[in-house]
Amino acid sequence: MSQFIEVQHAEMIFKTRKGQFHALRDINLGVAKGEFVTLIGHSGCGKSTLLNLIAGLTLPTDGVLICDEREIAAPGPERAVVFQNHSLLPWLTCAENVHLAVERVFGGSEPKALLNERTHTALELVGMAQAASKRPHEISGGMKQRVGIARALAMEPKVLLLDEPFGALDALTRARLQDELLKIVARTRSTTVMVTHDVDEAVLLSDRIVMLTNGPAATIGEILSVDLARPRDRIELAEDSRYVHYRKCVLDFLYTRHGHVERQAA
Repeated sequence: MSQFIEVQHAEMIFKTRKGQFHALRDINLGVAKGEFVTLIGHSGCGKSTLLNLIAGLTLPTDGVLICDEREIAAPGPERAVVFQNHSLLPWLTCAENVHLAVERVFGGSEPKALLNERTHTALELVGMAQAASKRPHEISGGMKQRVGIARALAMEPKVLLLDEPFGALDALTRARLQDELLKIVARTRSTTVMVTHDVDEAVLLSDRIVMLTNGPAATIGEILSVDLARPRDRIELAEDSRYVHYRKCVLDFLYTRHGHVERQAA
């Protein structure tokens, strides 16, 4: 299978007041077009750093990253990012927040009517059309995240990058948005890379789970392929032996083998 995203021997070393910090070492990863990949690991393992490298928000100290056969050297509209903090502008309505992204990407080539249509379509896709005229302080945290996802999707990105987008939400809202994300990705066929610390979320959503070792100098410890048919139903999967097996594999990596490494280092 051809790789749409390629990370080749990526290293990331940050300069700090206390000296150099080696965040990531020798990262090699390929993501196929339309694939959903999650990055998981303990705090400080460089999950978000790797996502930022793919986004072009940070440039690697060494190595190269490629998206759609072009080197990633800066952020671009073909790679949309959704953060844990929704980052909506509080003085704009939901529609205006989405329209801002639409205008930036398509404003130079499309008429205003089509830009408005793109905005409305994106809000409909995440079930937020009814809140188009509301401002962020008038809607819930889960609804704000929906608008953030709509803003990203409205740009028609080739790659959707998600940095723990549901991490600050309560369990029920998180579950609802996970189910919505499954439907959205199925419809848009987006190539998706998502950072998470939630094992169940990783197994439910992923085609593959990339497990990172402890930092500093974290690297990929193991990649687990999740062979579960789509569409996926969380209720049915709860008793599926394969789902239980995949969940156990991730837990074993994080809390048995990886936990042992932590104890040795202590």
